[in-house]
Amino acid sequence: MPDSSSKLRVAVLFGGRSAEHEVSLLSARNVAAALAEAGHGVTLVGIGRSGRWYAAEEIATPAESEGTAARQLAVVPGAGRQALRLAGKGESLATVDVVFPVLHGPFGEDGTMQGLLRCLDLPFVGPSVLGSAAAMDKDVAKRLLKAAGLPVAPGVTLRRSAPLHFAALCKELRPPFFVKPANLGSSVGVTRAGTDEEFRDALALAFRYDPKVLVEEEVKGREIECAVLGDGEMKASLPGEILPAAAHGFYTYDAKYTDPEGAGLRAPVELPAETMARVQEMAVAAAQALDCEGMARVDFFLKDDGGLLINEINTIPGFTAISMYPKLWDASGLPPAVLVDRLLTHALARHEREQRLEILHEV
Repeated sequence: MPDSSSKLRVAVLFGGRSAEHEVSLLSARNVAAALAEAGHGVTLVGIGRSGRWYAAEEIATPAESEGTAARQLAVVPGAGRQALRLAGKGESLATVDVVFPVLHGPFGEDGTMQGLLRCLDLPFVGPSVLGSAAAMDKDVAKRLLKAAGLPVAPGVTLRRSAPLHFAALCKELRPPFFVKPANLGSSVGVTRAGTDEEFRDALALAFRYDPKVLVEEEVKGREIECAVLGDGEMKASLPGEILPAAAHGFYTYDAKYTDPEGAGLRAPVELPAETMARVQEMAVAAAQALDCEGMARVDFFLKDDGGLLINEINTIPGFTAISMYPKLWDASGLPPAVLVDRLLTHALARHEREQRLEILHEV
């Protein structure tokens, strides 16, 4: 295993097929800059909306680059650190020590990419297959969190084949509702619905992105976030707070990424010592319940009565210039270059542990 304290060759995966493609580009630029600042070599691997992989010279809209046949990539199982090859040439793109996936949403954050990287025998940053898949599916995540005794917002899961009418849903939950695709992030496809007409429109939008939709009661409270880092013994950052602008109503995609006035961020946020300790303890417990070793961002609602509810867990949280995950660790004493170094260390250590297992050998 390469020494994680020495210079590593890191493949940064960005783009992808999901609706969060553009967000990935914003995050990847900051990850690549932090890796370079930490002294590591960076190999950029873009994934276009078509799913094609290509060797990138910069992090730009993949549609501008993926059509260049000479730069298209193939992956070769069994080739280990030389698994990334220039398609048609058989040449190795680079000898990769570790992969840093900066892919948000389906085909990147849901366990599919993690499964591929495991098959390629490449170390990678972030949770593995199970944790990624469980956290990505909000329905499954809520079930696991409740089984672990952790509080979540009241909600109902609907499928395209058996949707509920607004009146029937009002017998189970109190409107207004938040309607969201079960397997997506960055608030894509999320709508607040307080009437029958709004609910029908919200359901139609959410089903455009996923055959399974989560409907939750609106929770009145502050939006608190906490970052988690580590494997085995996980550590929680200082908590932060999201303050969505009134014009957006809630923390929408535009509030997060396109409107510079869309939300305020407090990183860290001042909370009573007891509340801060509960946030940190629950963040670690949630990450452990979903098997999210490596990194995760846990989002909470802090109600007026002091109660905490877990909203969701992100396993490849945003790394944009205004994203909470790097901001919270920076406020907790880990600037971006140190943070990415820690993440690489965890990735390599996990891979080494997996290599010692006997699942691939006769006992």
